[in-house]
Amino acid sequence: MLDAEIADCFACPRLVSWRTEVAVTKRAAFRDQTYWGRPIPGFGAADAEIAILGLAPAAHGGNRTGRIFTGDRSGDVLFAALHRAGLANQPTSVSIDDGLQLRNTRIFAAVRCAPPDNKPLPQERDTCAPWLRRELELIRPTLRVVVALGAFAWAAWWPALIDVYGLRPPVPRPKFGHGAEVILPGAPDLLGCFHVSQQNTFTGRLTPAMLDEVFARAKARAGLA
Repeated sequence: MLDAEIADCFACPRLVSWRTEVAVTKRAAFRDQTYWGRPIPGFGAADAEIAILGLAPAAHGGNRTGRIFTGDRSGDVLFAALHRAGLANQPTSVSIDDGLQLRNTRIFAAVRCAPPDNKPLPQERDTCAPWLRRELELIRPTLRVVVALGAFAWAAWWPALIDVYGLRPPVPRPKFGHGAEVILPGAPDLLGCFHVSQQNTFTGRLTPAMLDEVFARAKARAGLA
């Protein structure tokens, strides 16, 4: 029910306009495909111990395929790492019906619509926050670890911590960094990881080994190692 409600959201005019425009104009390589062109629900286990919190769907990735991190190069890197970690049954994610399954893991984004230039506005993050809160409430009984991909997702976590867990962030608020870790009694452990964007992976700022280390720590924190 929550997935259906998310997919029917029209709350942010700028994002609605952009996701629709992209779905109509398309990229030449995908001109014969029908784009999803709507908000992207979360994907993965409903009783996940690990949550991966991203930034927003890609215009020609999730906005095209209807599944987060699916059909773009960021997803290629992410799902290959999840497969190496034993958290996915296959290393690729190309379409919504490709048979991909996640183990003990759920992926969702701070903003559910593709934004122009991959840069959602802070107010769009805040408008989208209730979807994140409701999804966290549903998986709260089993959730043990949250991996925040990038500073935007890291910042989106703190309001959710307050709303879902009734806890205040530490003061001063912990800064994002790759490998950063925040452990608060009564809440999932928070791990920081550089985003799996091409800007990071093509330049070597984020390597497969670095991703493997983050997911190994996440599994250990979740009691899955």
